[in-house]
Amino acid sequence: MEVAIPKEIESECCGNKAMLDALMIQKALDESKIKVHGVKNKKLVTKLQLDFNMGKGEAEAITLALEKKALLVGIDDKNGINACKLLNLPFTTAIGILVRSHEKSLIDCNTVIAKLGILARHGRYKNSILEDARRRSEK
Repeated sequence: MEVAIPKEIESECCGNKAMLDALMIQKALDESKIKVHGVKNKKLVTKLQLDFNMGKGEAEAITLALEKKALLVGIDDKNGINACKLLNLPFTTAIGILVRSHEKSLIDCNTVIAKLGILARHGRYKNSILEDARRRSEK
């Protein structure tokens, strides 16, 4: 299964090469584990930005998902999630990936809790969402 991002997300993610996550994403791009695609429907990007008050990267990601008939969109932006729901696009979040990885025994509970701590420091998640994920991973 191909993992793809639009050009705007590549720019947003890899523009600051000093950050660890930027280096990891760049490595995945260099190793062709993540592909970069341009979006064709620029009008849809603009419409999504305006209708859902979201950034260009999120709007391009959703447009690319629609154009490529993606099986799943990875998105943490609340407005982007709302757009996915309205457009019937299957989506997941970073927290969803963590919890599911634990349920599939791909990572242990301590790793989930450590990663949730990182997301709590650097993300914009409600405490209730983080706490729910922690509880689910401890079951």
